Amino acid sequence: MTRSEFDDIRAHIDAEADHPGDLLRVARSLLNDLEDARMREATLRAYYLRLLTAARATVAAEAAGYPQPLTFLTDELAKRGQLPATGEVNRILADAHTAAALLACLEQSPVAVTATSGPRSRRCGGTSRSLPR
Repeated sequence: MTRSEFDDIRAHIDAEADHPGDLLRVARSLLNDLEDARMREATLRAYYLRLLTAARATVAAEAAGYPQPLTFLTDELAKRGQLPATGEVNRILADAHTAAALLACLEQSPVAVTATSGPRSRRCGGTSRSLPR
């Protein structure tokens, strides 16, 4: 859910706090969204682990002198349909260089996160949309 949707739910709860059926429906919807988010996170973690394992195996195979050390990584990328096409090679390399430069810049001067001491200011008033009844 977006921050705006959460703001809308908060406004709805504040305005309609005397209707327990509405609050129960909102709670069920939030629980469903939370479960969906947890499943997406678990799936992404599994993909990351498989890719990390393939990358480590590739480096180990090269260190051991295997004739085709990229096999592990190539197979994992192929399973996900992520092997670069011939025309994409230069764009992918440029993206990788740009990402590396951005990460290096962020590591040199990290963005400071400040904690606010008080209620969060609303970014969306939420009055233009209403939750279904």
